[in-house]
This record gives sequence, C-alpha cells and structure tokens, in this order.
Amino acid sequence: MTRQLITFEVESQVFGIDIMAIREIRAWTPTTRLPQVPHYIAGVVNLRGTVLPVVDLAARLGWRATAPTARHVIIVTQILGQFRGLIVDSVSDIVTFPIASLQSPPTTGDAVVPFLEGLVSIDDRMVMVLDLPSLTDANDIAEAA
Repeated sequence: MTRQLITFEVESQVFGIDIMAIREIRAWTPTTRLPQVPHYIAGVVNLRGTVLPVVDLAARLGWRATAPTARHVIIVTQILGQFRGLIVDSVSDIVTFPIASLQSPPTTGDAVVPFLEGLVSIDDRMVMVLDLPSLTDANDIAEAA
C-alpha cells in the first residue's frame, strides 16, 4: 500500500502532510491578529465568508516566528473536522511512498520529537510527516475562530 503527501518547506526543512487532509493551497493573505491567543496563532483570514484560524507553523514547531511575504503560502487543512491554515515557506510537490517505509519519529532522551507522525526518505531527502491533530490544541484554535 502507498500513501501520498504534499511536501513543503518551513525554515529550509522538508515536511509532508497527507494529501487527504489538504483542502486547498492559497497564496499569502495578510492575517487579522487576535488578542489573547497563543503565540503560534498568526491570526485569521476570510475563507469565502468563513473565519479561518491560521497557524504560523515555524513558531508552532519552536522556531522563530515567520515574517510573511508574498512568497509564503497558506495550506488550508481539515483537522478533526475543523479547517485551519498553516503558513509555510513554499509548497514543493506531491509524493507517493510505500507506507512500510514510514519510520517512527526519533526520541531525544526520554521524549519523542513532538508533532511528527514519522519520517520517510524520498529522493534522497528526509521528509518529516506531520501529525496534524497534535499540532494545535483544539481549545487554542477554538479561541481564534
């Protein structure tokens, strides 16, 4: 059996999201910032009349916050029945790989690296497959929406 991912870059690292979780890929749209939301919530955008919370993926992963430009992209995902946008640097392509080649995330000391479902090597690149439900706390997103 195989699996398909959309691959993209954040801070020069390659990530993948299951293609079935992607609803659309949008050009950068400035967000409306909201008070009292977690630092990784960049704000909200209007998605055809619906308020879409947008997560700064770099900030959520523990890196420096993104200073978005017109080159950035918002990947609209559906996670646990809710739509969320993810700010990424660029979208690369769709890749297919055998499910058996997905490796568990490494451990660092006593803990597993957070937010990763696993890693897969595709065309000599290590792709980190994101575990979308673990990326955002449902309560944080509910506050933003």
